[in-house]
Amino acid sequence: MATTNNQTCTLIKKLKLLSPDRVVEVEDFVDFLKSCDQEKQLFQASTVVAEDAFSGVWDNLEDSVYDYL
Repeated sequence: MATTNNQTCTLIKKLKLLSPDRVVEVEDFVDFLKSCDQEKQLFQASTVVAEDAFSGVWDNLEDSVYDYL
């Protein structure tokens, strides 16, 4: 936890040195990163749901050859 606090303080110090235009760019980038994380979490959640929904379809003898790909 202390490392996170140190990193946060260091980042804030660096942000204070930037021009207002650059701060806006950093904020946009942070929003982009958050969006990527949310999309990744949504994808992972939908994969889990899809596995359950399709397990009966995928788990059959005719398609068992694909289990080894």
